[in-house]
Amino acid sequence: MIQLGEWLPDQADIMNSGVTVATNVFPAAIGYHSMNSFVPYSNAATNTIKGIFAAKDTASNTKLFAGDATNLYLHSTSTNNLDPVSKVGGYTLDDGETWRFVQFGDYVLTSGGVGETVQSFELGASSNFADLTNAPKADFIAVVRDFVWTANVDTGAGRLPYRCQWSGFNDITSWVPGVDQADFQDLPDSGAITGLVGGEYATVLCEKAIYRATYTGPPLIWQFDKVVAERGCAFKNSVCNSGNLVFFLASDGFYAFDGQKASPIGSERVNEFFLQDFDSNYDYRMSCSVDPLNEVAMWSYTSTQSPTGQPDKIIIYNYVLNKWSLAEIEADYLAPMFSAGYTVDDLDNLAATVDGLSQQLDSRFFKGGQYFFGGAYGDKIYTFSGAPMDAVIETGEAPMSMGKHSIVVRSYPYYEDGSVSISVGTRNNQSSLVTYSAPSTPNVSGFAPHRSQGRYHRAKLNLSGGWNKVIGLDVEAREIGRR
Repeated sequence: MIQLGEWLPDQADIMNSGVTVATNVFPAAIGYHSMNSFVPYSNAATNTIKGIFAAKDTASNTKLFAGDATNLYLHSTSTNNLDPVSKVGGYTLDDGETWRFVQFGDYVLTSGGVGETVQSFELGASSNFADLTNAPKADFIAVVRDFVWTANVDTGAGRLPYRCQWSGFNDITSWVPGVDQADFQDLPDSGAITGLVGGEYATVLCEKAIYRATYTGPPLIWQFDKVVAERGCAFKNSVCNSGNLVFFLASDGFYAFDGQKASPIGSERVNEFFLQDFDSNYDYRMSCSVDPLNEVAMWSYTSTQSPTGQPDKIIIYNYVLNKWSLAEIEADYLAPMFSAGYTVDDLDNLAATVDGLSQQLDSRFFKGGQYFFGGAYGDKIYTFSGAPMDAVIETGEAPMSMGKHSIVVRSYPYYEDGSVSISVGTRNNQSSLVTYSAPSTPNVSGFAPHRSQGRYHRAKLNLSGGWNKVIGLDVEAREIGRR
């Protein structure tokens, strides 16, 4: 059996031990899994959504927030609307700014860039967001132990892209340096701060370095260690994390930082493909997040094929299997969410009939408090909860018989559910273009018939119709000489 190995677009097609195309799929231990389509979840906001956050209060009630360039919203399951919950006067985010949310106790906090003061919403009490008292304006926000951190800030006297500033101990309104352990730290030799990740310690990603800040208590408060000095994060919207494992995009490709070192995860596999496919003129439109259920980090980006700058592809990394794949999906934002739960009556807000639901009826987000993964496309929240997407997987190229022509007559695909068709690609030398046969589907005997002649062969599998898994195929070929 030809097993469908990992996606290796940076390697040559000839004798590629993996696959050269793996589109609209998730990597699996053996082969690939289907990926659900990206379907609408909410009604429209005013503008393109630039941030999404799901929060739970102490009673486990869930709230789903979103934001665009002028408003912050709270999703309503009773109407499926995004109801404005902005402060008086609203907001003005530019093209390069997004809403970044955190939860601190019963407070949802969000930063909208250095043009906006950090916003606060108390779950169970607030009806609108409001300026967080004494807080700075900042590009980044995180919760580190019992503190709220901001980074790349504007203190009112001017922008300080190399500064971290944190609140007082367990007090989101205390920001006076030297009071209640509130303070700031400048990192002047590493470029602008491009990412901030909280947790037990702070991970501060800069253009030229990565710092780890560990709590020590008074008088120092935090100890800053430059743990990576040879590289940093080149794109501020490329940072996401699974616990203490932080993923980011440097100028030479993708890395994972574990608190001690930055390890390459895309070298010789996807870096060359991505850096050629990524249109960096629209780097500010990149978004990324981790889907812990599928154990993948996902980056939505604008490719060089996009005619308008709309993000049109998602590159996917399974951090458990250390494998990659790609999706051709237009998404403006990626984010994890919790559902508020739907009654039968509430389903009327999503579609007039059950058959009209874009989500599958057994999807997790119809159950209150359930985790699901999604994002935004344009002015609506979307989820990855639709039917399995049509997918394409293409094997590497190899001769069936060394130095001789062969004719492929049969292929036996191994897959679960849905349907598959197979095209055979052939050529006679490495400088020729590949010619593909017409797609052939398996017959009642389980094989797809072919008559594809050449010196080098490859197989393209097209999967559709609610398919689930695919692991490989067998090929029957006949040697026909050295012509």
